[in-house]
Amino acid sequence: MSSVTVPSLQLFQSLTPGTMARLAAPGRSPSLPSSSGVNSTRHSGLTAKLNCCSRQCRADSMNLTAGTWDRPRTGAPVRGTGEKIEDYLLCDGEDTDGSVDKEGDNASPKVPERDFTGTPYVPVYVMLPLGVIDMQCRLVDPDTLIDYLRILKSVNVDGVMVDCWWGIVEALSPQQYNWNGYRTLFQIVRDLKLKLQVVMSFHECGANIGDDVHIPLPEWVTEIGQKNPDIFFTDREGRRNHECLTWGIDKERVLRGRTAVEVYFDYMRSFRVEFDEFFEAGVISEIEIGLGPCGELRLPSYPAKHGWRYPGIGEFQCYDKYLMKSLKRAADVRGHTFWGKGPDNAGSYNSSPHETGFFRDGGDYDSYYGRFFLKWYSQVLIDHADRVLSLANLAFEDTAIAAKLSGIHWWYKSASHAAELTAGFYNPCNRDGYAPIALMLKKHETALNFTCVELRTINQNEDFPEALADPEGLVWQVLNSAWDVNIPVASENALPSYDKEGYNKILANAKPWNDPDGRHLSAFTYLRLSSVLMENHNFLEFERFLKRMHGNCFSFPFKKLP
Repeated sequence: MSSVTVPSLQLFQSLTPGTMARLAAPGRSPSLPSSSGVNSTRHSGLTAKLNCCSRQCRADSMNLTAGTWDRPRTGAPVRGTGEKIEDYLLCDGEDTDGSVDKEGDNASPKVPERDFTGTPYVPVYVMLPLGVIDMQCRLVDPDTLIDYLRILKSVNVDGVMVDCWWGIVEALSPQQYNWNGYRTLFQIVRDLKLKLQVVMSFHECGANIGDDVHIPLPEWVTEIGQKNPDIFFTDREGRRNHECLTWGIDKERVLRGRTAVEVYFDYMRSFRVEFDEFFEAGVISEIEIGLGPCGELRLPSYPAKHGWRYPGIGEFQCYDKYLMKSLKRAADVRGHTFWGKGPDNAGSYNSSPHETGFFRDGGDYDSYYGRFFLKWYSQVLIDHADRVLSLANLAFEDTAIAAKLSGIHWWYKSASHAAELTAGFYNPCNRDGYAPIALMLKKHETALNFTCVELRTINQNEDFPEALADPEGLVWQVLNSAWDVNIPVASENALPSYDKEGYNKILANAKPWNDPDGRHLSAFTYLRLSSVLMENHNFLEFERFLKRMHGNCFSFPFKKLP
């Protein structure tokens, strides 16, 4: 077999002439790195190991800063003329590279793959680029977006996910909302008969490694913060983190007469009213509620702008005056007033657990004070989600809602699980820190969205053995914590994934082998739409993955051997 073509990508022939010419231009070099440098889930260096961010705060392969989409070097293949093409069926276990098997000593044995034919249908969504809407709330390059969405639709992608940025929509004045660009986008998605997952993004974008778009918090919020910097999370050294508002002001009227949760509710209610027709038509299938930095339910314990580097344990973020007041009150209630302060031996952002008195084996994290502090710290996280999700259910009645948890897998094999503790997950080796979160989500009938399902523990151990990372163990724990209380579990990849190895790991987590209860993910969202994804081999692998998630065999036409 000398060449392979994908039938769905005949759609390239119907693209607009200008787009098609650019896609097919020979020798064209894109402005961003080619997929050869990023098409493996085994990345080296810091960026590869950062499982710290969601779709909003990770490296993106799409360049939108100049208002244009980066194009692939070559278009996905289309059928030529004068060649007889016949359809063949490729079931799981067969190669997709179109190569001919060698015979004799040089033969390379095929690794059998699991057959997903007839398995449950798991919907697949694709995240749109971070900057698909600009700071004036205008849709960026709609013609190219339509072309890409048509290609996704042609392979039966279920829908797309997009962030609705607080810093864009309510940028200038309180309760003055501009939804114009999002309305244009939603109309395009509806016309193409795709579904929408929409994220209420109450955080800053651009503060993390790999971000190519900067979307700050609203200007009027920043002005308040200049006079009252305690509205932001704060570390022990007094450094403020402007990624999102501290949960200490959830019930404090410091935002021009409103509390933080009232601001979030007003924003969500405005969205629901503005896009009522899309809810009623079923175009919007789910609303994900942003609950912290990168839209994730966690504290901003490992900010790159404060010098954090993987695999540092991070720092506690409870030193604004509002959270410190809460801690002191909790200590008074407990009867130990002197406990009303943060740990003084917890190290710094880039410490290892064994270097600290608090997180080392047998350290203070498991002392009477340590247990008190960590219980309070993690309860702040749960209480924040509880408050916001209560209001989200009021705003989005009868619509599925979800909350996202970050996959903090480094130091998971240590006793204290230090990186999880500083982020608000009270999950040392002798305690299940995710079960209380799952119970809270069940209370609000909220799905759990979790990351890093494509990561393999063996790869982490090879590149950073000192990190004692275990993404597979973490994924297994979190998914089962949610399934044990019967709430839907969705997921997404933490890093760009283009190869069979990463996709197979996602599939294994999406549809666990021989699960006696037949449990599986409720949906999967792929990070992210880009020119790299649209390159020939990458898109072929993606379509194969998509069909297996849908429970189908994969068929494609190729040239028949003479």
